[in-house]
Formats: sequence, structure tokens, C-alpha cells
Amino acid sequence: MLLVVGGVLTLMCVLLPLACLRDDMAIERHLGQAVAQVDSVAFNRTVVRYATPDGRVVIPQQGVLYPSGLNVGDNVRVEYDQANPELTRVAGRTWVLSLLPVGTFLLAVWIVIAVVVTVLRRFGTQV
Repeated sequence: MLLVVGGVLTLMCVLLPLACLRDDMAIERHLGQAVAQVDSVAFNRTVVRYATPDGRVVIPQQGVLYPSGLNVGDNVRVEYDQANPELTRVAGRTWVLSLLPVGTFLLAVWIVIAVVVTVLRRFGTQV
């Protein structure tokens, strides 16, 4: 059972950077750039507001990609998909930033699984 959980978490951790890469590729295909103001910063998303060249104000509902280090009131350069302005990232940041947290999480998961399996086997429990 633990190995199944580990396998599922590993699959999710592999898919997450791939999803980030897909989003980055979409942004780069129809690249738009703007200066955005950070409206709110929360654990699950950072909300920004920016204007497109046609004067439309965009506030991506899911927040901005790669928001680490941003604070409310900051002005930050963003890149967005002109075909889908909801898809917005902080300029200069890419999917590569997802590798360290995902890799660290995955390493911790497998260390915990290895320790639990070792302890269970030591006490004669079949894993």
C-alpha cells in the first residue's frame, strides 16, 4: 500500500512540472508583456492586476504563476498568453522553478516510505 501511495505521489510530482512547462509554452506562443500590481498574496495564490495594450484590465482568477517573493503593492513585470490572458507568469520565471520544491517533496516522501517499510519489516510485518 505504501508503495502505491509513493507511486501515485511520484506520478503527480512528474506531471506538475510538465503542466508548468505546457503553460510556459502557451505563454511563449502568444507572448504579451505588462507591468502588474500585486493586489493580494495568500498561501494558495497571488492576485495581480494589469492592463493589456487594448486597455482591458486583467485579474487572473487563479493568480500569477511563480509568485515567490511578491508582496502586496509591488509592481512586477508579467508575461501572459495573449490568447488567454488568465494565463500569466512573473516575467523571467519558468517551469524550472517548480523542480526544487517538487523534487524536495518527492525525496521526503520516499525517505518516509523507506523508513516505515524498514521498521515494518524489522517487526516482521509483511509490506
